[in-house]
Amino acid sequence: MVDHPQLVQTVLDTTEPRKLAEFYRLLLGMSYRPGDAPPEDGAPDEPDWLVLRDVGGANKLAFQRVERLPRTTWPRHDVPMQMHLDLSVPSTADLYAQRDRASALGAQLLLDEHDDVDEPLYVFADPSGHPFCIFVAGR
Repeated sequence: MVDHPQLVQTVLDTTEPRKLAEFYRLLLGMSYRPGDAPPEDGAPDEPDWLVLRDVGGANKLAFQRVERLPRTTWPRHDVPMQMHLDLSVPSTADLYAQRDRASALGAQLLLDEHDDVDEPLYVFADPSGHPFCIFVAGR
């Protein structure tokens, strides 16, 4: 008998699994689980479930199709955030570079705290509206 369950992956609901998986694949440098990559022939592709893995092959993020997904209204709480991802970089130069990458990939900037002395950060919404933070670690 095990002492505790093991976390397999974090699952994000989305109305567009491929679009959101591609966003995070490019942002985080991950790869698809075998069989989940887009068709090479460019055929229409509307999967209900996709998984991204890290460079070691461990599942990290999964994307599950839902019919509708109200976007969070954060920082207001009309539609709460419910969860978010924290992503870190080692320096402010990296923070600025990753802000530009995230924006170019389709993220929407929600909060700019790049000049915070204790924890420089940006809060974004991904293309499906899930918030995520990029901050400088270890300060």
